[in-house]
Amino acid sequence: MKGFFIPLLFALITLPVTAQVFTVQPEGVAAKYLQYTPTSITLSTLPLTHHDRQELLRFLQAEQGFSMRPLPVATLTIPANGMLKPAGSDYVDLVRKKGIAVAAGKRVIITDVKIGKNSIILDFNGGPEHKHKWLRHISIGMDPYDMNSVVPDDPNQPTGIRVELTFAHGVPDLTGMQVEALIKPIIDFNIKTPLQAFTDTLPPFLKEAVKTHHVLVGMDHRMVLSTLGQPRSKMVDMEDGKPIDLWIYGEPPDPTQFVRFEGDRVVKLEIAAVGKPIVVHATNEMRDYWSTQPSQNVRVVALGDTNPSATAKESAPRPAPTLRNPGEALPADKNPNTPQMGPVEFPKDMGGAKPAASPQTTPAPPSTSQQPSANPQQPQPSTQGTPNQNLAQTR
Repeated sequence: MKGFFIPLLFALITLPVTAQVFTVQPEGVAAKYLQYTPTSITLSTLPLTHHDRQELLRFLQAEQGFSMRPLPVATLTIPANGMLKPAGSDYVDLVRKKGIAVAAGKRVIITDVKIGKNSIILDFNGGPEHKHKWLRHISIGMDPYDMNSVVPDDPNQPTGIRVELTFAHGVPDLTGMQVEALIKPIIDFNIKTPLQAFTDTLPPFLKEAVKTHHVLVGMDHRMVLSTLGQPRSKMVDMEDGKPIDLWIYGEPPDPTQFVRFEGDRVVKLEIAAVGKPIVVHATNEMRDYWSTQPSQNVRVVALGDTNPSATAKESAPRPAPTLRNPGEALPADKNPNTPQMGPVEFPKDMGGAKPAASPQTTPAPPSTSQQPSANPQQPQPSTQGTPNQNLAQTR
């Protein structure tokens, strides 16, 4: 077996790669997300009791919080009162590789809680893995062509996150609020509105603009809604052959603001106050904010070259199941006294009855490849038959 796998592995390594790979990566992550400040929560030295364990499970199940940074579709490890793993540039690489499960300021919900000997594992929004990681690949059935999976496979890819809170000397006797405090640097469980949670994730200059209700050129729809709320009216205009979304805020005598979007970004802000000239903002006021934000739903998609015969192979008849390896022969295969299974021979004419033989046609001798009949006695021909048969017997 080893002699078979080594050449196969070498062939796969040296095989030229013809697959098309399309890679989408974020431009970067804000510098503040690279920093992590460990917590300092006083924990008990007593082990977790059975009663407190049940209370902890009830408290954490279905709890909701807000993400304090972009969270990847992966597992993050937080030692109690310790440093996040991974952190810094490794955290950025994980976000780029696995993609973003939750953007900063989004609501998350605990969907599963597991308490082990030295850790508490929390799955948010379904977790980064399928619920049945291995069972969905196992099938059971008597027919090799009709097998039923032990667990139905979910075609949708997981889009959640897992946080593993570890303890050096076993899980201590702690409460649900202490668990939430230990992971607060990445997920905040305080009661907030979505607007407050989103505002807390913004840099200081942008957070001040939202609080003072001042729209900046370069904001997206969500930021404008957080700053000014729903507009008084919306309309679509055309400028330079491009559709422009126009949101209008305020009514006279209050200042009226005309916010123009191109795509998802504010490209122009016009403020008209009674008795004053119109103030126009048309230059970027977001600094380098967008260049430091990760792209949403980052994935690495590999598109392989499809073999034209792949579709035909799916519908082609499959060989009978066997325990032999490909190309393996047994000593009994060359023994003439051992019954061998040959190919199935079908009649040449499958559509109807065999036509009558011509008088000049001499029947061909039986093939030597055919097996002798089990009953050597052949039935006697009838004296009555068709005219052609009688004529052949007379001749």
